[in-house]
Amino acid sequence: MSKNPISRRQFLQTTAVTTGALMTTRRIALDPARIPSSWEVPPSDRVRFGIIGVGMQGSGLLATAVSLPGVECVAASDLYDGRHALAKEIAGTKITATRRYKELLDDKEIDCIIAAIPDHWHKQVFVDAVSAGKDIYCEKPMSHSAADGIEMVNAAKNSGRITQIGSQRVSSVICGKARELLSQGIIGDLNLVEGSLGRNDPTGAWVYPVPPDLSTQTLDWDTWQGTVPKRPFDGKVFARWRCWKEYGTGVAGDLLVHLVSGMNYMLGWNEPPTKVTSIGGILRFNDGRNMPDVQATLYEYGKIPVYLRLNLGCETPEVYRFQGSKGILEVTEVTITHYPQTGEDSAPSYYAFSFPHDLREAYMKQWHEQHDPAPGKEPLTEGFNYKGDSWDDLRPHLWNFFQAVRTRKPVAEDVVFGHNAALACHMSNESYFRKSAVTWDAASGQIKS
Repeated sequence: MSKNPISRRQFLQTTAVTTGALMTTRRIALDPARIPSSWEVPPSDRVRFGIIGVGMQGSGLLATAVSLPGVECVAASDLYDGRHALAKEIAGTKITATRRYKELLDDKEIDCIIAAIPDHWHKQVFVDAVSAGKDIYCEKPMSHSAADGIEMVNAAKNSGRITQIGSQRVSSVICGKARELLSQGIIGDLNLVEGSLGRNDPTGAWVYPVPPDLSTQTLDWDTWQGTVPKRPFDGKVFARWRCWKEYGTGVAGDLLVHLVSGMNYMLGWNEPPTKVTSIGGILRFNDGRNMPDVQATLYEYGKIPVYLRLNLGCETPEVYRFQGSKGILEVTEVTITHYPQTGEDSAPSYYAFSFPHDLREAYMKQWHEQHDPAPGKEPLTEGFNYKGDSWDDLRPHLWNFFQAVRTRKPVAEDVVFGHNAALACHMSNESYFRKSAVTWDAASGQIKS
């Protein structure tokens, strides 16, 4: 018995050329978000803010905020005294520095607050700020738990204050252009979303150095612990709080929330997933942490499957791939690439090799007669490659917040959007710890197995 020596891949490679399709890629530069010069902002529009939390993220937010036109820092609050000195190094020695954040909320000169504190403090500071009549920019993830998120949403709505969550991708030109392209149907019918992010170094896994002068004299350790069960002073817990679920939300709250926020914004989604399944483990940094360093999560958003994976044990590109009936839109930190597909056969079906010779030849002849383009009329398929500023640029997102404080117009990322993104992360963690799929029950406000 003779065997057909040609494989599906070989068949497609040898027959695809018969269609005569050509592919081109057009490269386009995206203009950065416009932020005016200082002389364009009149003194009457000056915004004065206070910052609560001047750690790794807070210091970056502070430095970026004071570089924006018409924005001034009045005061900084942190429970670690070393960050009082840091805040003055960044914003000037005239600012007030204190351990007590409520002093900022009582200060009538302060228009708004930037909060960059551990996750377990988000709800309390947020609710206190809006209750005191302050607008607030709160770092991601918005909440430490689903229940906290519900309380924060209600507080924001009841207060009427301007509130923005700090997932800066929703203000980036990269994600904005991808949102436009996806809304125009560039990939046809969406049927799958993939996203990934990987690191491979201790710093990327939050193994941060403990400040050399950290002690119970320079840090209000008891207050920092908040309402969680008290433990003896531990500088590693203070510096590396993301490793423990009592204070942080792990890779889900630190990294997955960026993937979810960016995805939701680009697709125009603003709801929690309907079902979540997450697996992973502590596979690289077995250093006493209780949050996984590898976590892969499968989401269901309606009928659309979404696969997002985080790995602190192997560096991989940070990328989204939106897949649809007309191709793929790949989005990275600074690029958008469109890989178009026709969704049609580019060659006779390899299934015809199951036909007897004469039937096969007749099928092949008919297929080419019906599908082959005339010489010089070959179809042209055009892809796109955009390049723009990093989606991690803080300036546009902070500028959007301060503009909203000035104008009282809607922010780029409000509490409902931030809550839904955070819910996706909480559901991922709950699935991981419960070892089962979970759903969101909006009626009870609970994550259920």
